[in-house]
Amino acid sequence: MTKTQVVSFSRTGGPEVFEYVDVDLPKPSAGEVQIRHAAVGLNFIDVYFRNGSYKAPHLPFVTGKEGAGTVTAVGPGVEDFKVGDRVAYAGADGAYSVERNIETRHLVHVPDGVKLETAAAMMLKGMTAEYLLNRTFKVGSETVLLFHAAAGGVGLIAGQWAKALGATVIGTAGSQDKIELALAHGYDHVINYRSENFVDRVRDITGGKGVNVVYDSIGRDTFPQSLDCLKPRGFFVSFGQSSGPIENFTLA
Repeated sequence: MTKTQVVSFSRTGGPEVFEYVDVDLPKPSAGEVQIRHAAVGLNFIDVYFRNGSYKAPHLPFVTGKEGAGTVTAVGPGVEDFKVGDRVAYAGADGAYSVERNIETRHLVHVPDGVKLETAAAMMLKGMTAEYLLNRTFKVGSETVLLFHAAAGGVGLIAGQWAKALGATVIGTAGSQDKIELALAHGYDHVINYRSENFVDRVRDITGGKGVNVVYDSIGRDTFPQSLDCLKPRGFFVSFGQSSGPIENFTLA
């Protein structure tokens, strides 16, 4: 058994509850490998666990849902990975660590042409974009959509993906730099929500018709205005709450 370092918290609150601590790291068990992180992804779900919006499975808790690194040891029965392999993962808690053990079912091999830092940043966000565009609402060439936080991690991937599917892609962002970034990543129109009424702008862009689907990870600050952007029988998809949870929501 060796030692490694993790970032964990034993109580919920602001960033000050994080602690950098030494922990024991056993040899990997059957079906696991040990990896040394080159980079880990940062996501709002990490914030939700830390501030108590989502209940952590236990305390102390090491958060972090995605990372990438190099395999340093292999547990019994592992055949698909070997020491030295470059790997990435999403969905397994505990990424805020220097080294860790992880089940191989979470891992993918990282191609030589992809930097580990890139792989760490794209796994969870890319999987989020996939289920939003392909499975929550099937985006195609006839789709007109609105994506809030267009210049965020998910938004930049979703914009390129939706454009490749042939959609008309409208986004919102909070500064000119972010608007330009989103426009360079697939968006046809980007609305500055700080200086423009995004409902009015969506109506202008769509000739009053509205959009087929709104993807919203903002929460409190964009609801219920997002509903006013929809065509009749359109879809409102909530997949986050960076500004706080939607309150007083009633189906009626």
